[in-house]
Amino acid sequence: MAETVHSPIVTYASMLSLLAFCPPFVMLLWYTMVHQDGSVIQTSGFLWQNGFQGLINIWPRPTAIAWKIIFCYGAFEATLQLLLPGKRVEGPISPTGNRPVYKANGLASYFVTLATYLGLWWFGIFNPAIVYDHLGEIFSALIFGSLVFCVLLYVKGHVAPSSSDSGSCGNLIIDFYWGMELYPRIGKNFDIKVFTNCRFGMMAWAVLSVTYCIKQYEINGRVSDSMLVNTILTLVYVTKFFWWEAGYWNTMDIAHDRAGFYICWGCLVWVPSIYTSPGMYLVNHPVELGTQLAIYILVAGVLCIYINYDCDRQRQEFRRTNGKCSVWGKAPSKIVATYTTTAGETKTSLLLTSGWWGLARHFHYVPEILSAFFWTVPALFNNFLPYFYVIFLTILLFDRAKRDDDRCRSKYGKYWKLYCEKVRYRIIPGIY
Repeated sequence: MAETVHSPIVTYASMLSLLAFCPPFVMLLWYTMVHQDGSVIQTSGFLWQNGFQGLINIWPRPTAIAWKIIFCYGAFEATLQLLLPGKRVEGPISPTGNRPVYKANGLASYFVTLATYLGLWWFGIFNPAIVYDHLGEIFSALIFGSLVFCVLLYVKGHVAPSSSDSGSCGNLIIDFYWGMELYPRIGKNFDIKVFTNCRFGMMAWAVLSVTYCIKQYEINGRVSDSMLVNTILTLVYVTKFFWWEAGYWNTMDIAHDRAGFYICWGCLVWVPSIYTSPGMYLVNHPVELGTQLAIYILVAGVLCIYINYDCDRQRQEFRRTNGKCSVWGKAPSKIVATYTTTAGETKTSLLLTSGWWGLARHFHYVPEILSAFFWTVPALFNNFLPYFYVIFLTILLFDRAKRDDDRCRSKYGKYWKLYCEKVRYRIIPGIY
């Protein structure tokens, strides 16, 4: 039986909202950034005058070159995922008692991807500015192609599930939206969620950040310090992600959220378009921060990314050593919690209540949100739109924290209540 994360009414509203508003929003954001000087007011005025026909007119049709770029990129990343060597890593035990096995070659794939992309540009084989010039068509193709992909995932979950961590709740909409399978694979070794979330979505974030940098250089003959700060912080963050990728496989996205429209469409479309939007804006709006301000923003951003990494590292080390490690120079404080799997087996988990994890149950979201602010703030405040990602991320992470708390309360019962008494705040120490 598939687990519904929210009530059916909330699921229906969320599903219909995503289907109805997210695809046009992606195109409107691109159009506003690239063709309306980043001004929401100008785009709103255009739509007010032209109505729905105006949206149709500005929505680019997928072209052959857009499909070629997507196919070559996707095939390249899939090949790296399959063929590059990597350490064997086991994921967490699933609700039905399965333990997925991964090949941790994300960092190698990341460096090969960036080296290849920059090499193609350096030697004049492919100009990344072409990607920017066809960005609207690429986003349009991703919107429709990813919808078809999600339909295929739904069908696969019914006819050929990869493991016992799958099933239907009996409602087509909820099954399609939240997903049928927890760990869908093609064959034995190609993990679909690792591909969509990590190798397509997160990798595209880095590739597009470099693309925007190169496009600004092509336009102006130089790269502004604001674009450099944005690109450096983004690449540091994505590098951190792939360095820690095996840890990501223990998170809610992989270990609890099934492969449906919510996760997969988001990673295939929303990440490449919305997450990269501050850099997209800066292409045509170079800001000169000055050396001192640029360094201040860069240092603050790197510090936040490091704290976010150290939070995850601290918990991962705690789990790896079964609590036999040092946290901030002392033995960790913990709660030993037992729970029962759907198969009826009794398992034990350790809940860390000291270090970063003693400040708040999801404190690691604070430096993550601040990191996003620091790679956006080089755009300064002439327009609101570059800050949409920071606002969206804040809403996403606060919702994720609540969903994770609800799931853990259901899983651990009295132990979770005890944990919340020891770690009182959900995200922001002393406030929330």
